[in-house]
Amino acid sequence: MAILALGLVLSACVEQDNQTLINTGGSESDRSFNWNIPANYPLPVVHADNPISEEKFQLGRHLFYDPRLSGPANFSCASCHRQELAFTDGLAQAIGATGEKHPRSAQALVNIAYNASVNWGNPSTVTLEQQAPIPLFNEFPVEMGVNDSNQGQVLARLQAEPRYQSMFKDAFPNETQPIHFANIAKALASFERGLNSFNSPFDHYEAGNQFAITPAAKRGMNLFFNEKTECFHCHGGMNFTLSSFDRSQSFADTEFFNNGLYNLDGKGKYPDGGEGIFEITGKPEDMGRFRPPTLRNIALTAPYMHDGSIESLDAVIRHYAAGGRQISSGANAGDGRANPYKSGFVRPFQLTEQEIGDLREFLESLTDESFINNPRFANPWVE
Repeated sequence: MAILALGLVLSACVEQDNQTLINTGGSESDRSFNWNIPANYPLPVVHADNPISEEKFQLGRHLFYDPRLSGPANFSCASCHRQELAFTDGLAQAIGATGEKHPRSAQALVNIAYNASVNWGNPSTVTLEQQAPIPLFNEFPVEMGVNDSNQGQVLARLQAEPRYQSMFKDAFPNETQPIHFANIAKALASFERGLNSFNSPFDHYEAGNQFAITPAAKRGMNLFFNEKTECFHCHGGMNFTLSSFDRSQSFADTEFFNNGLYNLDGKGKYPDGGEGIFEITGKPEDMGRFRPPTLRNIALTAPYMHDGSIESLDAVIRHYAAGGRQISSGANAGDGRANPYKSGFVRPFQLTEQEIGDLREFLESLTDESFINNPRFANPWVE
């Protein structure tokens, strides 16, 4: 990584341990911010050093869509996170500013303010403020391509933009020279914290409209929340993931699961670069354990899994019904069904073709068309 630049940003954003940085109580005055969250749902936690404001949100929105924030000035956050795809990119594995392929799939940025951890497989990255600098400065692989040699050029580009002169001052009024990477991270985190989606047909059904989802989706919902399939054990709660944290909770539920995708050596091995939190902890039992993503807008975010190795929702359902994946040939050959570290919730069950279709239709009912068409989240540079 660009060690000097990244270290300065992280030290500015993470000055204390995470317990003191997270504001779990918040203030009801935060409700004046447009969260895009129903009034009866708890608000997400807010970084204590980065209180939410409309000015920061709008600054972050401009930065998110601005290719001048990348090292080569040709790539923006939105290059990997497209609104029409629930802020992912439709690729199996993300490609960075220099054309380098990432070992993992770009995450959908849906309700990420509620994530108890914010990467596929890193239990130590728990706030959006911690995460924002990583794609900016990462070198293994290169994502946004900012480094020690070009970071001055990147800041100079932003400083030369008239909009940013006023927007940074409005977002950080107590600073005389607010255009720097620590504030960029805070603004990006504020925009991402506002990307919330709770207006799907399923939400309308939950609110009392019995006709909001189809009979097939209702049957699929019953299967989803049934011990037969176990789906809800990893994808429960209002955000359809157990890895969640909001202001009603005293402690974050930071959960990671191995779902039997691989078993390269018969002892649980996953491919290099995609070994889950094992890459952080080094504990054998953490091999292949990843954070379960939200299933909201899941129909828009194919291909699936941390490495984009499953192409469709039907294939995902069949994977779980089989109790894991068997790969018969090639570099990744192995029987994931027999992975010794596989979660106990991933076990085989029988489904008819109709039941597979019903489950798919339920998952499709989690698509929020207003979210992917909301002008508040769209590219402000083309208005």
